[in-house]
Amino acid sequence: MNPFWTQIIIQTTLKHKRDKEDKDKKYSDYELAKGLREFRISVVRHIQDFALITLGIFSAAFGFKGFLLTNRFIDGGATGISLLISVLSSIPLWVLIICVNIPFIILAFNTISKAFAIKTILAISGLALVLATVTFPDVTKDNLLVAVFGGFFLGAGIGLSVRGGAVIDGTEVLAIF
Repeated sequence: MNPFWTQIIIQTTLKHKRDKEDKDKKYSDYELAKGLREFRISVVRHIQDFALITLGIFSAAFGFKGFLLTNRFIDGGATGISLLISVLSSIPLWVLIICVNIPFIILAFNTISKAFAIKTILAISGLALVLATVTFPDVTKDNLLVAVFGGFFLGAGIGLSVRGGAVIDGTEVLAIF
């Protein structure tokens, strides 16, 4: 194994405290194998989280732009407040989604964890970016179908994001807390 990668694995996964006398410690093959296994598991988990959050962002954006926004339906929570302000003013929705969610991100940072807050920042920013740049077709004009399928895709997006370790609506921070 490459010594560079061995050192990274040791530093990130074995988490031994580096005292002055422990700095030149030689690790056994078992410790290195254990560290490599933990490192691989960590990398796979991060990739899965990224994929789930990305799918959640696109599902929620499709629910918003394909069903709810085009038929003038409004969601609840921080995103609903953003939708309402966007309808009443000329401020773009993607800007409002970021601004309205800032207090909830601060709350997540202080109460839940730093990693959760960082994932949430990235997820909310990703949702805002997708809403600003990606176009979705207007699927239907039937109010019942709009409510059912818009809610389904939005709920699926929220669920996938939560499963990935983030939220795409600030009020979900309160639910997780």
